[in-house]
Amino acid sequence: QVQLVESGGGLVQPGGSLRLSCTASGSIVRIINMGWYRQAPGKQRELVAIFTRYGITNYADSVKGRFTISRDNAKNTMYLQMNSLKPEDTAVYYCYGEVSGAYWGQGTQVTVSS
Repeated sequence: QVQLVESGGGLVQPGGSLRLSCTASGSIVRIINMGWYRQAPGKQRELVAIFTRYGITNYADSVKGRFTISRDNAKNTMYLQMNSLKPEDTAVYYCYGEVSGAYWGQGTQVTVSS
């Protein structure tokens, strides 16, 4: 079983930056797929960025070139650096991990507004 805890959300102006963190209860090396999803009001949850079991990193087209996913195995933590934020990036961001089942964090709100 895995517990995932996100942090780092908040209110930012358009064009600004935020870094989200996701800390796991235990080593993240064992997590097969690990990434970030988001859900805006009235919309379905969508993939933002993910590390896959094959060592491939995938990004949603809408965030390519602006967001960067990274991980620090020693700290059992995954990050999402978000630059050049737009109002349409406003959503609850969820950390996702897969280890013999799918696990989600509680979510952290990101609001991009002037």
